[in-house]
Amino acid sequence: MGKKRVSLFVTCMVDQLFPKVGLAMAEVLESLGYEVDFPEEQTCCGQPAFNSGYRGEARTVARHFLDTFEHAEAIVVPSGSCTAMVVHHFAELFTKEPDTLARVHALEKRVWEFSTFLTQVAEVEDVGARLDAVVTFHDGCHGLRELGVKDAPRRLLAHVRGLELREMLPAEECCGFGGTFAVKFAELSGAMAQTKIEAILRTGAQTVVSLDPSCLMQIQGVLARAGSSVRTMHLAEVLASR
Repeated sequence: MGKKRVSLFVTCMVDQLFPKVGLAMAEVLESLGYEVDFPEEQTCCGQPAFNSGYRGEARTVARHFLDTFEHAEAIVVPSGSCTAMVVHHFAELFTKEPDTLARVHALEKRVWEFSTFLTQVAEVEDVGARLDAVVTFHDGCHGLRELGVKDAPRRLLAHVRGLELREMLPAEECCGFGGTFAVKFAELSGAMAQTKIEAILRTGAQTVVSLDPSCLMQIQGVLARAGSSVRTMHLAEVLASR
């Protein structure tokens, strides 16, 4: 029997700003015995256009996603927000196209956020990682509220040797990014980010971990402007640490 195969959807944010996250995700999956495929035709999930009200443009991008990944055995995504876009909102785009909607429903069952894939499909919590650090975990809004992802990343972090997880209070508040929200409502976004940073600093953690690169970009930017030495890491980077 051959290796199980997974396809990576690395998302715009990872592709453009956090390529190490995609590499780390592939490294972890390969270490678990998966054959990792990267369809080079992939582009965006369409979320920026969708959230801005450009449904026609979002539909075009979603169709391309379907064409690119339709025959994949499993699609693994390092982002709660992009995963939520595919599994929850693609269907909204094609309510008047029953044939395309059927394709969406067939595909959405095979799209997995990274931590959930590890714990539910690969059925693993200990990937052999080691990171000597005190970390805190940020729950991204889409992963938490749309996908219900909360325990999976914490179970994975609990098995990382040398790692101490300190929960921030509150851990579930938004970082203020929200995609185009941060552009349209910059002052409100900044105030939300400041509240998040204060919660992070109260933990005394050296590193902030999250599932969403967009949240990490927002948090990293505010930390840097505040002159903080606290760094950010995606869960995949933590799990690839040795």
